[in-house]
Amino acid sequence: MPNTEPMTQRVELATVRDRLAVDELITDYAVAVDDGDWQAYRGLFAPRGRADYRSAGGIEGEAAAVAAWLAESLGLFPMRQHLIVNRRVRFGIWEQDTGDTAEVQADYVNPMATSGTAPDFVCGGRYSFAVLRTADGWRLSEVVVREKWRRLPDPRRAPVIH
Repeated sequence: MPNTEPMTQRVELATVRDRLAVDELITDYAVAVDDGDWQAYRGLFAPRGRADYRSAGGIEGEAAAVAAWLAESLGLFPMRQHLIVNRRVRFGIWEQDTGDTAEVQADYVNPMATSGTAPDFVCGGRYSFAVLRTADGWRLSEVVVREKWRRLPDPRRAPVIH
């Protein structure tokens, strides 16, 4: 039997709204990286927000520095498509939380292409996102990439038949 208490319904609605907002933040992250919109990428982070791409051969640092590194590194891949799935959202996991933090774990598959549209580089792994409610809405306070695998181009490609 559903709970019809007005206060409980408001709390449940607020939780649903927060889940949707956090999910949108993660989607916005993927779109910003895939589109190379580094201004939007930086805007997804809280002040002093950080990102760590070391497991994928990248850097760790403040969001603006990481955005500059991503712009240079991903410029080699005109086609990118981060697929972020299996999102697990947990609210209020930090000590003495007031309901303004969340942690998201999500798996990713990332096909990229150096030319044309067929991917010639694919990697996958898991993201850990630390999320913070700010005056501007939910923002990333930390992103950690844990690359688990990658498939590189096959150097023994079939010869072209004329």
